[in-house]
Amino acid sequence: MTEQALIEAARVSKAWPFQEAQKLLKRYPQGKPNGAPVLFETGYGPSGLPHIGTFQEVLRTTLVRRAYEALTGGAPTRLVAFSDDMDGLRKVPENIPNAEVLGANLGKPLSRIPDPFGTHESFAHHNNAMLRDFLDRFGFDYEFVSASDRYNSGAFDAALTRVLECNQGILDIMLPTLREERRKTYSPVLPVSPTSGVVLQVPVKVIDAATGMIRFTDEDGSVVEQSVFGGKAKLQWKVDWAMRWYALGVDYEMCGKDLTDSVIQSGKIVQVLGGRKPEGLIYELFLDENGEKISKSKGNGLTIEQWLTYGTEESLGFYLFREPKSAKQLHAGVIPKAVDEYWQFRGNLADQALDKQLGNPVWHLLRANGESGSAGKGAGDTVPVTFSLLLNLVGVLGADATAEQVWSYLGNYVADATPEAHPELGEMVRAALATNRDFIAPTLQRRAPHANEAEALKVLDVELEKAGPEATAETLQNIVYEIGKNETFGFETLRDWFKALYETLLGSSQGPRMGSFIALYGVPETRKLIAEALSAPI
Repeated sequence: MTEQALIEAARVSKAWPFQEAQKLLKRYPQGKPNGAPVLFETGYGPSGLPHIGTFQEVLRTTLVRRAYEALTGGAPTRLVAFSDDMDGLRKVPENIPNAEVLGANLGKPLSRIPDPFGTHESFAHHNNAMLRDFLDRFGFDYEFVSASDRYNSGAFDAALTRVLECNQGILDIMLPTLREERRKTYSPVLPVSPTSGVVLQVPVKVIDAATGMIRFTDEDGSVVEQSVFGGKAKLQWKVDWAMRWYALGVDYEMCGKDLTDSVIQSGKIVQVLGGRKPEGLIYELFLDENGEKISKSKGNGLTIEQWLTYGTEESLGFYLFREPKSAKQLHAGVIPKAVDEYWQFRGNLADQALDKQLGNPVWHLLRANGESGSAGKGAGDTVPVTFSLLLNLVGVLGADATAEQVWSYLGNYVADATPEAHPELGEMVRAALATNRDFIAPTLQRRAPHANEAEALKVLDVELEKAGPEATAETLQNIVYEIGKNETFGFETLRDWFKALYETLLGSSQGPRMGSFIALYGVPETRKLIAEALSAPI
């Protein structure tokens, strides 16, 4: 594949990263002036622990970045991960230790509140570190920027001056969007109280934009004149977002559906400042298993570490890639399918035509950390056993199953069955054991077979004995299939037979391709399961 062929295919691709990248191509038909890099930004509010919703924004933005690079033949780009850690803490998150530490500092900038975990200089520094650790682990290419660093160092002073110069124009945009009571106290600038250190929501009079001087009434009733420079103030959210776009020159930023109004108002404000609203995608929000919005403060849904306990990095990226404009539930139950589908798409990638490759999620994911090549490093790779099959195996082995046991059974099915020889499979074994321990084993319950099912199981036992321990998965599947078709046993459909096998042998209403399971678990061991099922009390 030539670079030109890739460019031509990318320009007509319907894959959403390329559709988003097209917006940037229209923004800069001849490339960004003076060869400057196109700037992508993601935002993080470190008022709570990072969750997958935070991570997905960096991943999805990176996918658009890589798509733009492919679309342009390698135009320069940058990605800034911005933390709004000057924001005042509004409420104490529910999933934080030593909550009294935060409770005693409500209203103060997140970067000036002690760390309740006791490991970093502030609450924001702790949460920022957690986010960066995972972004680094995944291999993202990004620059971390902290709001508090920019405010405190003076890097935002020029932009803050511009905000003060445009104070009335910003009020003209914002006041009509507010309730009457809110209008009375609204100001684009939020001064930090010199006495309490709290970020204040009070009316502000601009005295001198050039020196940053403002006047306001402090919490104790005293009238204060102080500069907005040096971290002595921050901006209201929508104004702050617009100022950031203006100061950094942001070209692309996506956000969740809950920020739709913010995008509109911030877009108007950045134009008043003299900047340009970035391109972007408004994506649907993730929901927990109850259909409720995931919240950092509530701690519902999944954390990054929870997904990586029960799944793999690749499966996380795959799940986040799909249909960003559709709401999706995010809980442990979605992980097994994501693991298996990732490997299905990866296995298909190498043999696909170029246009199909560009629509394959794995094509994009393999490039998230900068890999290149026709289909990407690792395209066409597969794993010898599906995750769903592993879950059935460990389910039979019980809550106390070990990795050593699983690998011993994998020896029935996989050549050179060791985690060293199959590292990706090793990750799946680890995740399957954790999933079994916490979710599957506590719920599995085998039932006794009905009379017709018992007769069918007896025949299956006889046929397995004839087939012997060396029988292939295909041979074993044919044996199971023929028994299910035998009208003597009264199964209305083959599905009824397979469901009976799952419920009596595996303790679940759903299960794997039985021939594959028997080959993996072993014919003698499967016959023991049948014997246990036939002896179970009705």
